[in-house]
Amino acid sequence: MGKLVTDPAGLEEHELLRRYHEDGDLAARDVLVERMLPLVRRLARRYANRGETLDDLEQVGSLGLIKAIDRFDLRRELKLSTFAVPTILGEIKRHFRDRVWSLRVPRDLQELNARLAKEVERMTNRLGRSPTVEELAASTHASVERVLDAMQGAQAYSAVSLDEPQGEGRQATADTLGSEDEAFVQAERRALLREGLDALPTREREILRLRFFGGLTQREIADRVGISQMHVSRLIRRSLDQMRETLEPTA
Repeated sequence: MGKLVTDPAGLEEHELLRRYHEDGDLAARDVLVERMLPLVRRLARRYANRGETLDDLEQVGSLGLIKAIDRFDLRRELKLSTFAVPTILGEIKRHFRDRVWSLRVPRDLQELNARLAKEVERMTNRLGRSPTVEELAASTHASVERVLDAMQGAQAYSAVSLDEPQGEGRQATADTLGSEDEAFVQAERRALLREGLDALPTREREILRLRFFGGLTQREIADRVGISQMHVSRLIRRSLDQMRETLEPTA
């Protein structure tokens, strides 16, 4: 008999998921998290330099990864990365939504801004026009530079909800943050394609390879495989339907 593998570090992804979900093996989950951390870092970098440190974003993304592992359904033949990406991104966006991304204004500028609001109203009524910055500075016994800083800081209180639609397309602000990594998208597509092909029997997988990667006609495939052209056509159609059912999320 072969030696029983007890070290989770040497196990395949699906077996690690099974051990965690069915056996409660926390070490298996730790291995999964460690393997998926590069993915978390790539996703977190999309939102770097936007008011939060990369370390904080990676921690938030790691929380999303753990949630994805906990929610993963073993009955669905999906790669963990495919299932985890939306959860990780959702957790990062929720983090920004909770923080609101407002500028932290020093307390003295907040107090000066409150005095300026009162002075603007009082002086407008007295002068019959809006006061100048210099007049406001003299009235509040502050420098022109401090008045300008307070006015600019006041804009921090008009933060827009990340759920509020913006622009002509009415797209939510949160969905406009970050940028797509095209290389990562292509890698995900290749992984999905490989997953769909691996679910097929050997003959059907070879027929699809010859048709879509080798560029052979159905007649040429039929001659090579030793079946009729009509049979090749049916197998291609059935295989594509099977791949679609495998890869599409269930309701």
